[in-house]
Amino acid sequence: MEQDKNVTANRTYKSSVFVMVFQEKKELLELYNAVSGKHYEDPEELEINTLENAIYMSIKNDLSFIIDSSLSLYEHQSTYNPNLPLRYLLYVADIYSKMTLHKDIYGSTPLSIPSPQFVIFYNGEKEVPDREIMRLSSLYTVKEEKPKLELETVMLNIRPGHNESLMEASRTLREYAEFVERVRKYAKTMILEEAVERAVTECITEGILKDFLEKNRAEVIKVCLYEYNQEEHMKFVREEGFRQGHEQGIEQGIRNLMKNMGWSEREAMKALGIPEGKWEEYEEKIKEDQR
Repeated sequence: MEQDKNVTANRTYKSSVFVMVFQEKKELLELYNAVSGKHYEDPEELEINTLENAIYMSIKNDLSFIIDSSLSLYEHQSTYNPNLPLRYLLYVADIYSKMTLHKDIYGSTPLSIPSPQFVIFYNGEKEVPDREIMRLSSLYTVKEEKPKLELETVMLNIRPGHNESLMEASRTLREYAEFVERVRKYAKTMILEEAVERAVTECITEGILKDFLEKNRAEVIKVCLYEYNQEEHMKFVREEGFRQGHEQGIEQGIRNLMKNMGWSEREAMKALGIPEGKWEEYEEKIKEDQR
């Protein structure tokens, strides 16, 4: 059955199944070891410092933590987003600002800050390689051979058949990916809520994320419904708005996001990738239509 594209999302509910699965230190350490190739055993060596509210669109980054004087920022993405290096720049600036809040950044003594690592776990439907390096400099209007400010992040494809050694090293990540695939598969032919219920029941029966799903069943279903509807709605807005290829389509895309996601005009324009220089132009057009 075709999904309802105009579902109203609850913007105050900002968690995700990925964050829920890896918010515990044991599972997060397992994931870190799998990504880094290291073999830490004590979860207490890991210090979680995820910000509740980052700068970008007033949403929090997924997972941020320190271990062995290294700062890791993890993001989960179900849609391909070339702007993630810029988002990471805002995230890490926010985190460093918090870390140095009561320190003398104007003094003559160098401060000590952890070196950052940026990782994206991607499980969207767009075909991407197992591993892709995304750079902040790719977004610069003027390209330079040696940009003065660079930020590199690695995107790891966690769809079935990709990064098998990584998935083997982290059972939790592998099982999370399997659960998501089942939800997507069943949602193609079933009502979304029924699809999620079936995926949860099957996974518990087959021992896939069994303890986690049994403990958090109701919340997982709620979050899945929100995540999937948000993903489908964003896809619909982009396809319908930009396929028309004219100003009316873009304006309608902004209105749809403002109405269905509860976003401001500028949040909607950021999500649609509208250049900042055109924001005032679209704001004026929308205001005129509302008069």
